[in-house]
Amino acid sequence: MRFRFLMLAAALLITSTAVAADWPGFGGPNRDGICTEKGLLKQWPKDGPPLLWTAKNLGTGWGTPSIAVGTIFGIGTRDGKDGVWALKEADGSELWFTPFANPAKLLQQTNGPASTPTYHDGKVYAVSTNGTLSCLDAAAGKPVWKKSYVTDFGGKVPAWGYTDSVLVDGDKVICTPGGTKGAIAALKAATGDVVWKTEVNPVGNGNGYSSPLKATILGVPMYVAVLGQSSGLVGVHADTGKLLWQYKKTPAAGGVAQIPIPIVHGDHVWVSTSYGGGAALLQIVQAGKDEFEVKEIKAYKKPELNNHHGGMVLVGDHIYFGHNQNGGDPVCVDFKTGEIAWGPEKPPAGGQKSAAVLYADGRLYFRYENGVMVLIDPSPKELKVVSSFKLPPPDIKSYPQSWPHPVIANGKLYIRDQNVMYCYDVRLPGA
Repeated sequence: MRFRFLMLAAALLITSTAVAADWPGFGGPNRDGICTEKGLLKQWPKDGPPLLWTAKNLGTGWGTPSIAVGTIFGIGTRDGKDGVWALKEADGSELWFTPFANPAKLLQQTNGPASTPTYHDGKVYAVSTNGTLSCLDAAAGKPVWKKSYVTDFGGKVPAWGYTDSVLVDGDKVICTPGGTKGAIAALKAATGDVVWKTEVNPVGNGNGYSSPLKATILGVPMYVAVLGQSSGLVGVHADTGKLLWQYKKTPAAGGVAQIPIPIVHGDHVWVSTSYGGGAALLQIVQAGKDEFEVKEIKAYKKPELNNHHGGMVLVGDHIYFGHNQNGGDPVCVDFKTGEIAWGPEKPPAGGQKSAAVLYADGRLYFRYENGVMVLIDPSPKELKVVSSFKLPPPDIKSYPQSWPHPVIANGKLYIRDQNVMYCYDVRLPGA
């Protein structure tokens, strides 16, 4: 009887709403890479912050973890299946693992799924490499429903597999199948039934590798997403899925892959892609009822400025990110004008190649591909490096890229590295 009571209590706990200090999906609560917690370390010890625990045997994959209601969720491939795992936030011990899809046949350099599970109201939503969107019960991992991007929306598996992390907005799940029967779709969170779908043709060259975000621009609620080389950047009405505006020029189109989530603030949008891409500051202008135009304020070609896949964050009036394809050269851009404030600079502290970026409590966290972690004081005047340390050697030698974005939740820094994950204490003593 006592055991049944404890199980019921655990289920009630895990189905509650995520708290403010949680990190329920990719990019955090607002998909902007910004952690709002206070009382974090302003500088690190020489060897880095204290390592609390290491979780092992997670399954291969590039996906970033999400944290909600005392549980860490992630995605990986085990025994030939893409699946979602759940760990105890307290110590990293595993609660459950649920396989839900066959892996797609991908390029050799790709090692497993890269979606971040999204937690909402007792359920977890994740996307496999072959485009299977699965809804699971968060307490026990029991499957609730599935959708196929390929079968249901006419999608085509991209070269590196589907990597989008779905957005849950109230009772809707917003996903980007990039298909001829639905480039963007809203599904009922409870059942997976289609609420609306947006056809954007041509949908292009497969689809992008980005994820949707919600914004209110000029008083209109909309979802904004980078879709692919032929479709570029779009905004669709949040209630109906109507295509409101589209920007198809080079900074949003690139070539091969379009990855970073754009930044939206007010009526301005910052977008960047690599490969054949670039970067641009855009203004969305009203042109009639539910009709908009896109004004290009400042644009850059790839050699001048681009972000590959490490993400970008807006701190105050300035954007910070790592510049260049397979590069993480720190750069600062004025969000009001699109002008470069400083940089791109040489990667600091021995960092090499791509940098995944996070902001928390007055500091930028740059995670470099070679496992170097750098703490930066964001300044629109110059690059200010505070601390750095080296992560443990790669868990899987054949795939050494340290790519998953850093995550901070409830005073802990989480670093996924393929089959393992590290949990560091980044709280100030006494906080």
